[in-house]
Amino acid sequence: MPAKGVAILGSGIFATEAHLPAIAVLGDAIELKAVYSRSNKSASAFARDAQDVLKLKNPLDVYHDEDPAVSLDALLARSDIAAVIVVLPITVQPGVILKALAAGKHVLSEKPVAPDVAQGRALIKEYEAKYKPKGLVWRVAENFEAEPGYHAARRVIQEGKIGKVTFYNARVVNYIDENSKWYKTPWRTVPEYQGGFLLDGGVHTIAALRVILPSPFKAVSAFASLAKDILPPHDTINAIVKSEDNSHGIVELTWGAPTASRASEAGNDITVTGTEGWLKVSRANGVMRVSVKTITRDKDGKPTGQEATEVIEEKEVGIQKEIEGFLRAIDGSNDGVDDPRSTLVDVAFIQAALNSNGAPVDLVELAKV
Repeated sequence: MPAKGVAILGSGIFATEAHLPAIAVLGDAIELKAVYSRSNKSASAFARDAQDVLKLKNPLDVYHDEDPAVSLDALLARSDIAAVIVVLPITVQPGVILKALAAGKHVLSEKPVAPDVAQGRALIKEYEAKYKPKGLVWRVAENFEAEPGYHAARRVIQEGKIGKVTFYNARVVNYIDENSKWYKTPWRTVPEYQGGFLLDGGVHTIAALRVILPSPFKAVSAFASLAKDILPPHDTINAIVKSEDNSHGIVELTWGAPTASRASEAGNDITVTGTEGWLKVSRANGVMRVSVKTITRDKDGKPTGQEATEVIEEKEVGIQKEIEGFLRAIDGSNDGVDDPRSTLVDVAFIQAALNSNGAPVDLVELAKV
């Protein structure tokens, strides 16, 4: 297939440090042609970085809000750009997604699907009514959903290696201070959306659980709080979850660790326990490790008291995989990953947990479109 002409909308940390290297790996499958940012300075800096990382002969075309001649509308009017990757602040993205679709562009937009369930539901309805019938593709760039390591864990469960899933745990403990590059991003410092870092980062963990677990979430009961004054409105969620197959779990999410050691020594991972064993998914140094421990049985089917161990390792390449999947979907091969309806569940989970105050919330009903 010929390379797709693509523009990237957004020039911040994640666009530069995550998307550019992934695009570089994809080589001739994608032709990055332009960048848009609200400021000329930011867009131009990204264009220089892209020229270096992608080994371009000529810099990207730069678009920004400071000159109507090179505005976002001007970029979207270009016939040589088939698709856009949207990496903009959470509250800005819904309007830009619709603007790009209206211009006839395929869209890959960074997670979350929207700041809240209501906006996400409205976006999905408009896309499915007006743009999907025209053949336009919209996917949400939830890289955890595309990570091979999480899919490896899912296969372990599907193959019956740990038996029927009975319970699960997910723990994410992060340390953020005022020197963090993420904290210094203005739209994160004073968030205009629910949950702050819990929405921005917490949806990753929920997406990972969606991939791994054999049954959808049914209900959640949770408490949310602010442990660190610099991270309003909330930075911590502790939740109890029930899935539709009656398995259940505990999800712990916080960006409010008081010290760096509280995060580094937390044992951040996902575990899933079944009737025949259990697995753990951990991440370190760009590698995902799935450790599987299962009951061994003798010829009569009785437990021997010994455990069988299996370790699967996969490189973290979710961003590369989500872009590859997006390009294939444009060509008509849809693997179902990063579907907006699926990623709405992630937002619904965080929204429910933020507002539960201990009462059960029906996630199936909340995430309905």
